[in-house]
Formats: sequence, C-alpha cells, structure tokens
Amino acid sequence: MAASPENPSKNNRVIEWVDARFPLIETWNYHMGKYYTPKNFNIWYAFGVLAAVVLVIQLVTGIWLTMSYKPSAEEAFGSVEYIMRDVHWGWLIRYMHSTGASAFFIVVYLHMFRAMLYGSYKKPRELIWIIGMLIFLVLMAEAFMGYVLPWGQMSYWGAQVIIGLFGAIPLIGEQLVVWIQGDFMIADATLNRFFALHVVALPLVLVMLVFLHIVALHHVGSNNPDGIEIKEKKDKTGKPLDGIPFHPYFTVKDLMIIIGFLFFFALVVFFAPEMGGLFLEHPNFEPANPMVTPDHIAPVWYFAPFYAILRAVTFDIWFLDAKLLGVIAMFGSIILLFLLPWLDRCPVKSIRYRGNTYKAALAAFTVAFVMLTFLGTQPSTPLYTLLAQIGMFVYFAFFLLMPWYTANEKTKPLPKRVTKGSPLLSFPFSSSDRDS
Repeated sequence: MAASPENPSKNNRVIEWVDARFPLIETWNYHMGKYYTPKNFNIWYAFGVLAAVVLVIQLVTGIWLTMSYKPSAEEAFGSVEYIMRDVHWGWLIRYMHSTGASAFFIVVYLHMFRAMLYGSYKKPRELIWIIGMLIFLVLMAEAFMGYVLPWGQMSYWGAQVIIGLFGAIPLIGEQLVVWIQGDFMIADATLNRFFALHVVALPLVLVMLVFLHIVALHHVGSNNPDGIEIKEKKDKTGKPLDGIPFHPYFTVKDLMIIIGFLFFFALVVFFAPEMGGLFLEHPNFEPANPMVTPDHIAPVWYFAPFYAILRAVTFDIWFLDAKLLGVIAMFGSIILLFLLPWLDRCPVKSIRYRGNTYKAALAAFTVAFVMLTFLGTQPSTPLYTLLAQIGMFVYFAFFLLMPWYTANEKTKPLPKRVTKGSPLLSFPFSSSDRDS
C-alpha cells in the first residue's frame, strides 16, 4: 500500500524518528541534495572526489595489513613477506596499499594544480586552501612513516637520510634526531612509534582535516572554471541561476569517473604494481641492513621534487652551511604554498581571463616541478645538480615574484554568467540564459 499522510511507510517513520534526534535530512540537503554547484564543472573538478576514494582504499587496506604486520625490527620485513606469500589475497592488499599511496599523491597534486588554474585559493576560499595544505603536510608525514614500515633497505636508509636532516638545526638538532628516533640510532623504537603514528594518530588527523575541508568548501560554495561566484545571481526562490544540486547530477558523473579511475588503478595493481621501481623500489625487497648502504638512496617519486631542492643547495652563506640551507629551502618550498592566497594579487581568479604573464609563469613552474621530480630520483651529478638549481630558482621565483607580476597583469573581462564547460562534466544551457 502506498504511503500517505494518514498511513506513512515504515521507512518514512524510521527516517522521521532519526531526524527528530539527528539532523539527517538537513545534513543531506546541506551537503548533497540542495548543495548547488556550478553547472560548468569540468574534468579538473573530479580529483577531489578521487582523493576521497583513494583515502578510503588506503584506510581499508591499511586495516587489513595491520592484522598480519609485526612492528618489530626483527620481524617487520618477514611479516611483509608473509603477507605477500601466505596471507590469503595478501599480495593484492599490499599492492593496493602501495599503489594507493602513489595514486593519492597523483590526484592530490592534480587537485592542487586545478586550484592554481582557476584560483580556488582566492577569497573567500583561503581557509579551504590552508586546510588543504595541512592535509598535504599530514599526508606527507603519513606516507613517509608508512614507507619506513616494510623495513627494507631503502626504507631504512631513506629514514636515515630524512631524520638526519633535523640534525642540521642549530643547538637542538642532535637532541631532536634522538627524540624522533626514540634511540641513538634507527631501530626497534623508531619502527614502533612510526607504526603507531601511521596507523592511529595521523589517519585520525587526516580524516578530521578532510571533514573540515569539505565543511569549509560547502559553506562558501565551490569555485568554477570561470571564477564567478554563482551565489551572486539567484532566482526568486533563492537558488543560484548557474547552479544545480550536487545530487543526483554530479554524483552520477563522479561515479562514472570513479569507475574509470578504478579501472586504471586495477591495471597498475595487477600488471605494474612496482611501476619500474617508482612505486616500490627494488632495494626495498631486501631486508634492512645497517652495515650495507645502497648504491643510490632516493625518496619515492612524490617526495622527489622537495628532495631535489634540498640537494640543489651546495653552497654556504655566512654562518649557514649548505646542509642547513638545503633544509631551509626544502621546508620553505612547502611553506610558500600556504601563502599562495596572499601572494596572488590578481583580481581575476580563473586562468581563462588572466594575462599571459601568469600563464607563462604557471607553465614554467609546472615544467620546473616535473623536472625536480625527475632529478630527485636520480643520482647526484654535476649536470643534474645544475638542472636542479635552475628548477629551484624557477620554483621560488614563481612564488616570490607573484605579488609583482600578478598585480600588473592584463586581464580579460569576466562574463556575466558562467560559460559552457567541457561536455564530459558540464550541463548544457542556452546562450540566452548565460548572457541574461
């Protein structure tokens, strides 16, 4: 029998009971059903959803891995081999987790690049960008500690190099290194605390920051490829003229993109989980040996650009030696990302309507970042060091000169309404609607 006001269905009664005690419908409408998003979203706006998908993959596979992993310097490597060889489907779970780490950084880097394309860090979304950068920092810490857990050769010596960087800090460096390690050398205590942080503390912080990121986004509304605020033009009912509900329109299209992403993700997991040593380095299939140093110690590719900046500093300045300057440059390259909303002085958000100066600067920055990523994975040679120094100069120039070249760039006039976007992710609307 159909539901009616006199005879409500059982499901409706359950929802009403829950809604009287928890704002279920209100929350759904605020974040999904009545959350109006710009109708001209394109493919660049899918990477945020994909990042959430990979986060779920990492959390689920990570939980399963902890069931068989032993955080002990004597047993860690053997437990990973046990997972790969004897645990039912253990090899698949391990490869999904290791591939997911690289996939996470791929979609996050592209998500950040989209923000730089369309000015998604500019007013009123500065806080969204700051929270996003905090997510990036926690993600890097999470990835580094997870990288140490297999206790292979590269895990051990990579930890030796990265933790050793803190020793360059004047006065407190040596004590800080011992405090991080939990011992006078990287040993069982280091592995135990890294395991605890990787499995419990950092995932909790990461999930909390993702929640805050989404809440902040839905409070001010999503940006779009035109950089126009859709909340400024509404109809008589208060709905944005250029907006559509996120559900069901973009949930359906996001689902299609997620399926496509998972298809390529599965291809990597089943056919190239090591990706030629980029995702899983060959020395990491050997147990950690403090007595034997690998021929070439290099970080995983997603840390490589910042590691290349570290190595590019080969000179001393006054009382600052090259090692300390390299550490300052490496952390400075990340801190500059936090300042992006205030470094960019252009009144226009989207690159579609910005001047050629910013387009050229962003192109040069992209090339420099890719070049630094490659150089960070390669052995240090005079030529590669020179190229890394050039890449570092372009990287820092992009940010430090931004207040000048963005304040003086020629911009194009903005349209009155959002324009039609990519047919893959946008929704059709007439030119008369757009220009009215």
